[in-house]
Amino acid sequence: MDRLVSTLLSLALLLTGVPALAGGTDHLKKARQAETGLGGPRDYQRAYRLYCLASLEGESDAYYYLGWLTLHGRGVPADRGIAVGWFKRGAKAGDITSGNVLARLGEADAKRDSRCPSRPLGQQPAPALVAQYVALLAPEYDLDPRLVLAVIRAESNFDPRARSPKGAIGLMQLMPQTAKRFGVKNIHDPLQNLLGGMAYLKWLTGHFGGELPLILAGYNAGENAVAQYNGVPPYRETRGYVRRIVREYSRNDT
Repeated sequence: MDRLVSTLLSLALLLTGVPALAGGTDHLKKARQAETGLGGPRDYQRAYRLYCLASLEGESDAYYYLGWLTLHGRGVPADRGIAVGWFKRGAKAGDITSGNVLARLGEADAKRDSRCPSRPLGQQPAPALVAQYVALLAPEYDLDPRLVLAVIRAESNFDPRARSPKGAIGLMQLMPQTAKRFGVKNIHDPLQNLLGGMAYLKWLTGHFGGELPLILAGYNAGENAVAQYNGVPPYRETRGYVRRIVREYSRNDT
């Protein structure tokens, strides 16, 4: 009953335009909107991705919702064991509804959900963990995760401490002025750096009408250089960069 009341209250607040889930994270709010279809089309896959991010931010409600989506096969394949694993985490965090569901399902077949990162990104994340985060975040920027990973590999080879001779920093090698332009407050934080890089890629995608060579050239040399030469600039570094990423991206396009 508590869960039903909470859900109905959230829906009512969304309908009236008042921010729901006061004090909660933006990811949790967006996940509820994606799951319920309020404020846009219903999208269970997006809801799952955002609940994963919310769970990493300590939002215990996300455990229940992840369990419910997984139990019923909404956005991800139905898997009782993974659902039980989420409800178990919810119950441990003090969620009564998760505990009630767990009592009915039992705990014997609990499994961890390997699609959702098990820990925050941190300051020196392993490439596999970065890939998990990119899989969750890239769709929020209308980007293919495989493309983002190819850019990361070309830019920094997954080293959050990488710094170029020109002063580009981090996983996606953001220049300080680019980071500021896209709202990155701490360029040295791997998560903020990734978000800033993806925001720039999204902007370039719109600016160049989805033309991949121009998008990549803009990321490497700046959009003004692309405009100056009306195409990929005749810089050896930039042309090699574009060829490398297009080749890798095309090879993985299966």
